[in-house]
Amino acid sequence: MSTDATTPTLERHTFQAETRELLDLMIHAIYSNKDIFLRELISNASDAIDKLQFESLTNSDLPKPEHPHILLTPDDKAHTLAIEDNGIGMSREDVVNLIGTIAKSGTKEFMNALKENKSHNGIVSPELIGQFGVGFYSTFMVADKVTIETRKAGEEHGTRWESSGDGTYTIEPVERSTHGTRITLHLKPADTEDGMNNYTQEWTLKSIVKKYSDFVSYPIEMDVTHTDYDRDENGKVIEGSAKTSIKRETLNSRKAIWTRPESEVTEDEYKEFYKHISHDWHDPLTWFRMKMEGTFEAQALLFIPEKAPHDLFFREGKRGVHLYVKRVFIMDDCKELMPDYLRFIRGVVDSEDLSLNISREILQQNRQIRAIRKRLVKKVLSTLEEMAQNDGEKYLKFWGEFGRALKEGLYEDQENQDSLLELVRLASTQSGAELTTLKDYLSRMKPGQDKIYFMTGEDRQIIENSPHLEAFKEKGYEVLLLTDGIDELWTQNVYKYKDVELQSVGKGTVELGTEEEKKQAEQDLEQKEKEYHSLLEAMQSRLGEFVKEVRLSNRLTNSPACLVGNVSDLSPHMEQMLKAMNQPVPQSKRVLELNPNHALTSKLQEVFASNPNDASLNDYAYLLYGQALLAEGSPLPDPARLSKLMADVLVKAL
Repeated sequence: MSTDATTPTLERHTFQAETRELLDLMIHAIYSNKDIFLRELISNASDAIDKLQFESLTNSDLPKPEHPHILLTPDDKAHTLAIEDNGIGMSREDVVNLIGTIAKSGTKEFMNALKENKSHNGIVSPELIGQFGVGFYSTFMVADKVTIETRKAGEEHGTRWESSGDGTYTIEPVERSTHGTRITLHLKPADTEDGMNNYTQEWTLKSIVKKYSDFVSYPIEMDVTHTDYDRDENGKVIEGSAKTSIKRETLNSRKAIWTRPESEVTEDEYKEFYKHISHDWHDPLTWFRMKMEGTFEAQALLFIPEKAPHDLFFREGKRGVHLYVKRVFIMDDCKELMPDYLRFIRGVVDSEDLSLNISREILQQNRQIRAIRKRLVKKVLSTLEEMAQNDGEKYLKFWGEFGRALKEGLYEDQENQDSLLELVRLASTQSGAELTTLKDYLSRMKPGQDKIYFMTGEDRQIIENSPHLEAFKEKGYEVLLLTDGIDELWTQNVYKYKDVELQSVGKGTVELGTEEEKKQAEQDLEQKEKEYHSLLEAMQSRLGEFVKEVRLSNRLTNSPACLVGNVSDLSPHMEQMLKAMNQPVPQSKRVLELNPNHALTSKLQEVFASNPNDASLNDYAYLLYGQALLAEGSPLPDPARLSKLMADVLVKAL
């Protein structure tokens, strides 16, 4: 420390090493948006007022705050901006410790002192109540010099602190008539390319306050210039009649409706607030509030939109939950608080004690975040379940807009998979134009049925015409018809619903009917396989390039053949999707199943029996394979070959 010889009361100090490093980081790295400095100073001012109100409850010598407020004073000529509060203020020692030394945090020390006695007279001690956090140093992003004049409540003299952010600061006594703090920023020149706005402009300050500090509890005031004009009898402005006046205005609404009792907030206010934060001109479909208490405190007001945003399935699409800490805006795209499959949710989460990183711009991944997220998800899903039970029409409207996104949770969120399965609405062969729930599907299952059957495909008509469904239709078994691309993913990760296995009708083997019917079908198939054993081996040898096995099937009634995969194989629809996205598709061969009761199979058996080396068997085998591909909507490996073979067969037939 050195002392100025000409001004004995003026002291010059050097910042601690870590403080100088922080100043450099503040100016060049930590904050991505320079406007943030005003949020930080307003937040600090609000904390200072909180602290005075709290301490005045237990210390009768301290003045009770009268008209607590935060005042902004821009000066265009001097190119300065002052932020003033009438909170607790700081002593000289506070200024040195809190501003000159990062390691000492007023908030931390104050909170430690209150740990054993958290409340007085029913008032809970406010969180984050340090007069200055590291956010104060963000001022040096926009200012060449910063001056602080402060007086602590209960003390007679004030302190003046000043620094140009060059590693040193000065401190001296100052006369100040009231308690509180005034920070004056000597602003750098405006530079729009560098994101440096002119912070003496009224509209700039209004917009920043509106964005970041609109819901701060105390009025944020500013003297605003108004121009009035005299008008003639026709209402026209009289030239030269301009009169200017200065009026003090409150810039923030202070209407954090999530903090007000639900009974005091009208439906129109909820709708207006939704449109304000979402920029959606539709009314919300519904909304709900929740309060979290315990080891941490937070409130949430969340909305479910009526219409899906255009960017719902864009990777770079915006998310909708705004994060506040003590009603101070932190971010509007808070991915950490809502899983990706609920990205359509809009609203706010306001925490009293959420831990943030040094810039408040990125959340630390800690237990508070995980706990808040977990409770938010549970609340969203329970709200949707209530809607589904109490207003089915409204829920189907929701499902039509957001069902595809909600399905993503079936493979992303294992913890809530059971709840999500109850919310799923799906088309089926027995639901007609309506959608069914899995619960209703179970209620319609046939006697002896032990699986939930489904099939994925490009569209409903293709699936319903698939040969894979023939036996199911004949016996009256219901099959879920899944046509969303996302269905291919979740059906590979959801194996059961209420202990009933899900099975694709296009994979594995199928056994339908009662135990007696299954046993009889198995015996019939075994008998047919003995009869056609040599033919099946011959066809497999001829189609070895394309299929791994040729066998008889009991899933076909009208079609001569179909292709079936193993349970772990990709479906044809999934393979086509991956290829369309230029993604690698693993090489796999499927099983060609033949209908043992079809006339074509019998004719093939006759040809083979008369001459096992008949060259036409090669062509017939490929025709069957191609026909199976066409029936399921898959591309052919050699369309020209199939076309020529079909022409040859037609000529012979005619």
